[in-house]
Amino acid sequence: MKDKLIFFVVLVLGFCSCQKGETEYNESPQSNLEALWTIIDRQYCFLDYKEQELGISWAEIHDKYSARLNPKMTRTQLFEVLCQMLAELKDGHVNLSSSLDLGRNWSWKEDYPQNLDTELRDAYLQTDYNIASGIKYRILSDNIAYVVYESFQNAIGEGNLGDMFYSLRMCNGMILDIRGNGGGELTNVEKLASHFTNQKVLVGYRSHKTGAGHTDFSPLEPEYISPSTSVRWQKKCVVLTNRSCYSAANTFVRDMKEMPLVTIMGDQTGGGSALPFTSELPIGWSVRFSASPCFDAQKQQIEFGIAPDIPCSLDEEKVAQGIDSMIEAARDFLSN
Repeated sequence: MKDKLIFFVVLVLGFCSCQKGETEYNESPQSNLEALWTIIDRQYCFLDYKEQELGISWAEIHDKYSARLNPKMTRTQLFEVLCQMLAELKDGHVNLSSSLDLGRNWSWKEDYPQNLDTELRDAYLQTDYNIASGIKYRILSDNIAYVVYESFQNAIGEGNLGDMFYSLRMCNGMILDIRGNGGGELTNVEKLASHFTNQKVLVGYRSHKTGAGHTDFSPLEPEYISPSTSVRWQKKCVVLTNRSCYSAANTFVRDMKEMPLVTIMGDQTGGGSALPFTSELPIGWSVRFSASPCFDAQKQQIEFGIAPDIPCSLDEEKVAQGIDSMIEAARDFLSN
């Protein structure tokens, strides 16, 4: 993967600096804006989709932010202008990194209710919960398994998962709470999802950018989840979500929607459906951008998130009473 990434970065830089008739980039503000704009124009995988959905024009954005430059502006001022230009894409996978700061767009979660109180969630777990690698779990008083996975960055092993599912086998159902999970490793997504099916399941599709044109993509490649060879869950499961479920967590929700006994409850996920790649500007700053789009099993975009099967939100009045209304809604659903 690392060798492919290095090749991709070289390819991107080649597109930016070696095209016939283009001026060579230097460290001036204008040259850096041109380099950044061109990287996105030729390699960002959602450009046409974002222009359509957001009503923007990348060409007009170029002119808008180019007009804000001047040759004597500071590095800090240039960084701010370039970050503002990238923010027009509303993509959490698009970042500009420098020694000054990390430019980011977190509107996918900051513009919406959090629908999570971590202290209250900890109260449901109590202090004697079990830990399986990066997963916390316990059995609630009504014999419902309550499982919390806070980040797909936390590694999980087949042995840990097998022991967890075996210890919960007598429960009447499971609540898998991934609220606040900002993503991580796709291998953890596949590993966990494989315990919820007894047969190979088509969960979605992926494509790859193949050239500088906005529509230069490889054919859609199907993605499957195969059943685990270890213990598998055979009862109903509710996956609790909120807007902070992003990137790999978004992919996990996509996959779990296709599992036969799984119901998604909560808020729409935050999105982030592409694999990110990186390149570099003449000034030395690193830019990360989405380059490989992912789709659901119906070949629909999931970049802006996935809607739950049953919407529900956190009731702040009940929070004050020590009650998580989303967990309780899931318990009621499983009990009925």
